[in-house]
Amino acid sequence: MWKTHITRVEPNRLTVRGRVLDEMIGEVSFGQMVYVVLMGKLPDEKVGRMIEAMLVASIDHGVTPPSTHAARQVAACRAQLTASLSAGLLAIGTVHGGAIEECMILLGHGAMERGQSGKSPQEIAQTIAARAKETGRRLPGFGHRIHTDDPRTKRLLSMAHELDLAGEHVAIAEALVDSLAKVTGKPLPLNVDGCLAAILSDVGVPPELGNAFFIIGRVPGLIAHIAEEQANERAMRTVNPDEAEYEP
Repeated sequence: MWKTHITRVEPNRLTVRGRVLDEMIGEVSFGQMVYVVLMGKLPDEKVGRMIEAMLVASIDHGVTPPSTHAARQVAACRAQLTASLSAGLLAIGTVHGGAIEECMILLGHGAMERGQSGKSPQEIAQTIAARAKETGRRLPGFGHRIHTDDPRTKRLLSMAHELDLAGEHVAIAEALVDSLAKVTGKPLPLNVDGCLAAILSDVGVPPELGNAFFIIGRVPGLIAHIAEEQANERAMRTVNPDEAEYEP
């Protein structure tokens, strides 16, 4: 015998994490429900709003990300939705979409060091930046190939502060932007992965679940690209993101 703590299915009754599902329908937001099923407890509405905002921010980033390219290429072969979507999701890893978990670990170590030393977020950030320079390590969650000031990050951080959800992980992440600029001599913005990492850490999500929020948010965008590819483009074409032209 083995046990599951997620969902119990009985005739005419579904219980998710100890709560009756139909009683949550219309009362609990999708963001709250994601937290419930992953974390096992119902967060307040502020956390639910924050999670939904993070999912919105992650929904799509055009035709150039590897996950989108992979999904559209398989869709061009007229594969089923599940196969095309799976191809896109399989492209998400440590390089693309996987920086959230790594950045959560980085910020977690910083928060632990701060708790032991009593140093300020700025001092912790300076130490992390100096170590990165010494080792030649590129810090996950910082820098972007397109954005010099990621608009998604600005809005999410603003919300986190407005909702009083920004804690020490956000503080360290924000301080790291200045510290990295001083150490490297060039601006390295906090990208959306790093922003999600900081906020998720502050609302109690463990690193091993960090990438899940990127994946959940990106699924609708991938489906939209798959549907568009199969509706508008010829079968078996070679998908070249550089040839795409955006049309509102």
